Amino acid sequence: MEKYIYNGNNGLWYELQGDYYIPCLTLGEEEKRPIGKWGRKHLRYLKEHRPVLYTVLLLGGKLSSHLAEIDIRATEIYEQLMQQMVQQNGINEQLKAKDPMAWVGAMNNIRSAAEEIVNAEVIFAW
Repeated sequence: MEKYIYNGNNGLWYELQGDYYIPCLTLGEEEKRPIGKWGRKHLRYLKEHRPVLYTVLLLGGKLSSHLAEIDIRATEIYEQLMQQMVQQNGINEQLKAKDPMAWVGAMNNIRSAAEEIVNAEVIFAW
C-alpha cells in the first residue's frame, strides 16, 4: 500500500496511518499580532461565554487579528473616555499638587468608570 495517495474528487492528499488513510490537513498561517489587556479580556470572554465564535475565529485563522482589532478599539475608547471625564470633573495638575490623595481617588474613580464602559460596550458586547 502506498504511504500517500491523492484523491482527485476532493483535491486532498491522504496519508496511510495503520489501516486507514487520514487526510493531510493543516491550518493556514495566522498573522500574529500583539494583543494587550483588552484583547486578553475579550479572549477570556470568548472562551467562557462564546465558545462557538471562539472556535470559528480560531479555525478560520482570524482570532489573532480579531483580538488585536478589539484591543486597539477598546484602548482608543478608554483613552478618550479618560480625557473627557478628567476634563468634566475638573481634575488637573493643581489638584494633584494641592491634594494628592483626592487626585488619586478621583482618578481611580474615573479609571474604574471608563473600564466599566469599555467592558460593556466593546469587550462583552459580542
